[in-house]
Amino acid sequence: MATPWKSPESAESTLRRRRVDTLKTASNTSDNDEDDGDHTGIDEEKEKGSCSLQTGTYWLTRIVLLRSIAFIYFVAFSVAYNQNKQLIGNRGLMPCKDYLLSVKRYVGGYIGMAALAYTPSILWFMDWGDMDANLDSIALLGMALSGFVLVTGMANMVIMGTLWVLYHSLVSVGQLCFTFVYSLVAAGWESQLLETGFLAVFLCPVWSLSQVPRRCPPSLISVWTFRWLIVRIMLGAGLIKIRGDRCWRDLTCMYYHYETQPVPNPMSYYMHRSPWWFHCFETLSNHFVELLAPFFTVLGRRMCAVNGALQVLFQVTLILSGNLSFLNWLTIVPSLACFDDASLGFLFSSRRGAKRAVLEIQADQAAGHTPEPSRGMLVRRVVNVALGILIGGLSVPVVMNLMSSHQVMNTSFDPLRIVNTYGAFGSITKERTEVIFQGTMSTDPKDPQAVWEEYQFLCKPGDLYRQPCLISPYHYRLDWLMWFAAFQTYEQSEFVIHIAGRLLANDTTVLSLLDHNPFQGQDYPRWIRGEHYRYKFSAPGTASAAQGKWWLRKRIGAYFPPVNLEGLRGYFKSRDWPQPEIPTPRNEL
Repeated sequence: MATPWKSPESAESTLRRRRVDTLKTASNTSDNDEDDGDHTGIDEEKEKGSCSLQTGTYWLTRIVLLRSIAFIYFVAFSVAYNQNKQLIGNRGLMPCKDYLLSVKRYVGGYIGMAALAYTPSILWFMDWGDMDANLDSIALLGMALSGFVLVTGMANMVIMGTLWVLYHSLVSVGQLCFTFVYSLVAAGWESQLLETGFLAVFLCPVWSLSQVPRRCPPSLISVWTFRWLIVRIMLGAGLIKIRGDRCWRDLTCMYYHYETQPVPNPMSYYMHRSPWWFHCFETLSNHFVELLAPFFTVLGRRMCAVNGALQVLFQVTLILSGNLSFLNWLTIVPSLACFDDASLGFLFSSRRGAKRAVLEIQADQAAGHTPEPSRGMLVRRVVNVALGILIGGLSVPVVMNLMSSHQVMNTSFDPLRIVNTYGAFGSITKERTEVIFQGTMSTDPKDPQAVWEEYQFLCKPGDLYRQPCLISPYHYRLDWLMWFAAFQTYEQSEFVIHIAGRLLANDTTVLSLLDHNPFQGQDYPRWIRGEHYRYKFSAPGTASAAQGKWWLRKRIGAYFPPVNLEGLRGYFKSRDWPQPEIPTPRNEL
């Protein structure tokens, strides 16, 4: 077919139209690209906004709280597994079987509600034939359950309730070995762990094992019970100081604290040499954090978070400057309840896991897609209200104690230790004294030629050249008891004589709690004595420090006189302690 002919003018006109259409197309494409860029920016902004956690929810806070409590439980059960047999086992210094028998006699000779109320422990229902195995079983089960929660961040009421029962069972029969002062009242941190663990039970769903169980949102009542706990801990500690030792009022207590605290660490040595103005600043800061900062809790979200941050920083400082068991680590736990999800979100990954689940829940709530409450959720609300009423009722004597001029610290007003009163270092010892066990193989302890060799504990000061240990949050219970014994008499601390008798027999149970036995591989000591010394830190830069001495000491006198096994027979019998076996000297074998 023939192509129609076009004039040059027509062809030129067609070319112009094509150019205009091309320019329009390019212009439209450019406009579309700009529109796409605008939409992309909006999408990115929306995505960024969707990754921002809303304030006022506590899903992530619950996970952090549960993992923190599980960590403390794991440490506490580890201490129990490694030391309970030597302290309260079959051949321990204070056998818990003997204690349970005495309680059984006291309540009428049978195991009933009276016995459980006096000593709440599952050991009542276990075979007493091998108490060591019972203690190990409780500790190992506690370590397994707490380790699971620590690693996974998942827990339910069954697991947390079991942990509470297990640890309560140990504390109830711990006697002096679980005390902070010389009474059969649990140590401040033992009661604090039990109260914290009890509150943790109500953070969780009953059965579900999920980090973010959608049908069981964290209760605001439960969060506030933790906040109430940190307020009471701090106010109790601050008020007992102001009402106690004068040095807290004249700002001089920190001159002595680092050197005289139960178990110093290497940092204590250097902190002790800080200038006087720094020690005054420390004391003032202590009063601010313990007496004023707790009231920030009720002043809104931001001020509550400020209080939480101050408390955490304060406890970290104490951790770095001394070995106060897991007390300071434990006190951090309720402080974490001062932070909501928006504050703790930086601890979690945004792309997966718990934080993403919380973002989805918050997005659904913002869109109005809230699930209808089930019967279980309604029952749970009733339980939460009941928890608040229970804690409120049990707090009445605690608050009365805080307001009293005769305030007592580390005391429980109910047998289950659900709500307690706290406090620490109401008085500060101005000099450090230590009891040093010494043994000799001489037949005559009065012989001037007798060579007395020293036993060394695992952590407490003894050897002048040994660097202070660093063990927090772990805890050597016997070392702490010896710190208390040093400013008592041996008549008030009879367990010291019990230790001496065991050392005379080279008893492996007690020796496992010590660091150095000078008679290892030799004949047994014939005599043991206790020497009383005053200890001081050496000064950096002095000749003593240059020789490698961390400590200087001066003898005060005899803490208890030289004793041998024959002389201790009557003493042991009068207290129903098992008689140490008299060893046969190696040269007579």
